[in-house]
Amino acid sequence: MMRLIAIFLLVASSAFAVQPDEILDDPALEQRARDLSQGLRCPVCRNESIDESNAELARELRILLRERLVDGDTDQQAVDFLVARYGEFVLLRPDSSGINVILWYAAPVMLLIALGIGWTVIRRPAAAPDDLSDDEKAELQKILRS
Repeated sequence: MMRLIAIFLLVASSAFAVQPDEILDDPALEQRARDLSQGLRCPVCRNESIDESNAELARELRILLRERLVDGDTDQQAVDFLVARYGEFVLLRPDSSGINVILWYAAPVMLLIALGIGWTVIRRPAAAPDDLSDDEKAELQKILRS
């Protein structure tokens, strides 16, 4: 049983996403490409990096990234090229500046607002109904005192 699990984990591993024909001859350049591709999202697979994805589009992005690095682009230039082509969606961790600040801080702010509203509702004293008869009001006062 353990062997079957180990085989399944090896087959399902993302280490096989990068094909041997994609790997660059220069180990330093290949490491840069792997580091960059781990921070880029696969447009097909959603929250999976192009380094982990087996999708054809992810393969094309890996190849394009490696071509840019071989042509002499810096890491930032290569990433900027892909962002210009596919939008900020390809970044697994988008910048936290500009309009993205709203996205980064909206959830915590909404949580704080919800907690404040909840606290206010819980702490508000319950109002006694005005349509009670005098006997019902007396009984209510008796219950509240005990």
